[in-house]
Amino acid sequence: MEPFRRDIRSVRGIGEKRAQALNKLGVFSLFDLISYFPRRYEDRSSIRPIALVQDGEAVCITAVIADEPRLSRIRRGLDLVRVRAFDDSAEVTVTWFNQSYVKNQLRSGQSYRFYGKMEVKGTRRSLTNPVFEPEDLPTGRMSVTGRIVPVYRMVSGLQQSAIRQSIRQGLDSCLGSLPELLPPAVREEYGLADAGQAYEDIHFPPDPHALDQARKRFVFEELFLLSCALGSRQKTGQKGIVVPKPDFSLFYDTLPFSPTAAQRRAIEEAASDLASGSRMSRLLQGDVGSGKTLVAAALVWQCFRAGYAAAFMAPTEILAEQHYRTLSAFLSPLGLKVGLLTGSTRAKEKRQLHEALELGTLDLIIGTHALLSDSLHFHRLALTITDEQHRFGVEQRSRFGGGDDASDPSASALPPHVYVMSATPIPRTLALIIYGDLALSALDELPPGRQAVDTFSVGSAYHARLLAFIRKLCGEGRQVFVVCPKVEDEEDPDAAADGSLSGKKLLSAVEYAQQLRLELPELRIGCVHGKMKAADKDLVMQQMIAGEIDVLVSTTVIEVGVDIPNAALMLVENADRFGLSQLHQLRGRVGRGQHKSYCVLVTDSESEEAKARMKIMCETGDGFKIAEEDLRLRGPGDFFGSRQHGLPEMHVADLGTDTETLMKSKEAADRLLALDPTLSLPEHAALRERVLLLTEKMDGTLN
Repeated sequence: MEPFRRDIRSVRGIGEKRAQALNKLGVFSLFDLISYFPRRYEDRSSIRPIALVQDGEAVCITAVIADEPRLSRIRRGLDLVRVRAFDDSAEVTVTWFNQSYVKNQLRSGQSYRFYGKMEVKGTRRSLTNPVFEPEDLPTGRMSVTGRIVPVYRMVSGLQQSAIRQSIRQGLDSCLGSLPELLPPAVREEYGLADAGQAYEDIHFPPDPHALDQARKRFVFEELFLLSCALGSRQKTGQKGIVVPKPDFSLFYDTLPFSPTAAQRRAIEEAASDLASGSRMSRLLQGDVGSGKTLVAAALVWQCFRAGYAAAFMAPTEILAEQHYRTLSAFLSPLGLKVGLLTGSTRAKEKRQLHEALELGTLDLIIGTHALLSDSLHFHRLALTITDEQHRFGVEQRSRFGGGDDASDPSASALPPHVYVMSATPIPRTLALIIYGDLALSALDELPPGRQAVDTFSVGSAYHARLLAFIRKLCGEGRQVFVVCPKVEDEEDPDAAADGSLSGKKLLSAVEYAQQLRLELPELRIGCVHGKMKAADKDLVMQQMIAGEIDVLVSTTVIEVGVDIPNAALMLVENADRFGLSQLHQLRGRVGRGQHKSYCVLVTDSESEEAKARMKIMCETGDGFKIAEEDLRLRGPGDFFGSRQHGLPEMHVADLGTDTETLMKSKEAADRLLALDPTLSLPEHAALRERVLLLTEKMDGTLN
């Protein structure tokens, strides 16, 4: 286990100054050092004759020093070393600026390998500031020529050569003592290199095949560790509270509409889990507007019929309030008592809600993080529902519905069932690792009345035409959303020339609303953003819902949860600043009624990535296709716009492309955990420690 813990200062050649520079790169231990993988490679393994090298070509040559190097001092602060070198085909002049020490490193008549960019003018050839080393070095010890050379992310005060040297010394110091994390059977089954060879070849690969094998090993290992860390804290196979399945036709008969086949299927799947005697852990995925809240209402009603309570947690107050209104409309006519608990709930009302939950006189509590309060105790809690669960930290997700029922000792032995809902389409790859072994239900059809939203991408030059379009829609009685990336006027280094209302700078929601009031004085312009007090936000949203606002300028606070069927246009300023999944969520705020709806994405960005993302938005309304593309373009760290999902940064694996390896590594991890759930066997000691370190790191990503 030594390489996991040894300080890098114990490695020969790493003094205090270099150690401090390495610390800035996140390298503190010997294990951190050898796990600091290259960001790219340069293939310097091919040696070219001097005469065949083209002008501007980066190349590796072998040449003999023709005469003694000459050091010239041009002026103060500028000196150069110049020497002639040759091979069997031609001669080259080699020059180094401000590297006077080179004069003493080169010997006339000796052969060296040089790597640099060749300059050719007629018959004259020259190299400037090339790297070099003696040709007679053993092949395995060549560090900058004659091989594939690693290139690392650097920091001030630390050159590539110093990083390579430190890693070389680090690998040498732990040769033969590297702990093997992957069981022999796993390495054999999947054809993976052993740890020692893989570490050597990922840093100093002798050829492309060795590099591919090393990467294959570390991609698998990284995903295997992640699967073990997540699998070890899953609560699968637990006994659960038995909640008998009722005749849902009684529930459906009270609805003003008929549920879709997808909704009925999702209800049946979860209802069977609730009645099975095993703890339910299920994820309901459905695109924007697919009707997930109705499914939740049916399950709450099932619990109510059996004498149990349920809790529903949402990430924001606006979303919690929206769910409170919707679920109350579904459930109150059936006799259920529904409560709302958020951070802005007044103290007296909060005490009353706490008492009602403890006494069991409340059937459903809807809330935000306030539901995680240690002072909150549930009576006969059978079901916890979490909406947009990825927006909560790992510890928050695990605390919600942990089975703490102080008022009912008989029930506390069994934790409540877990139901997770997400309107953010999550790629299967990401769902596997965020939600582990949760069973999956999907709402793959939209309720009647939902329609496709026509989407367009335009530049800020279209501003006058957009104003006319807003006037036209509002004149027909429709309402409009405008979304800006900023909340209010504040310092923003990227504000200049960013394509916005004015075409000159990145306007905030507050500024945009003020300017629209000047340009559209006949319309009622509102503004809402996350920095407003909850009561003020609620007032503006209520005005929008009541039709008292024509155009609502907002930040992404309206991304989820707001249901205004009369809204027919979503205008997103500086759309390139949002992720694809975020744009899809915003688009889902319109097209919720009977009126033809539109989404206009405004951006002046000329980047190829921005153009590609806008093209995807305009071509498809399939949230799952959009999510897959978002993951591919942005990676998991930015997929949700925060690190709250608890995923560690991937160093080698790519969750957008290494899907097959993820599946294989997860299968291998599941088999191992089935045999040794706690990784307590002696042969799994090294794996157990790495899994523990990874789990601690993941839990440390909480807000």
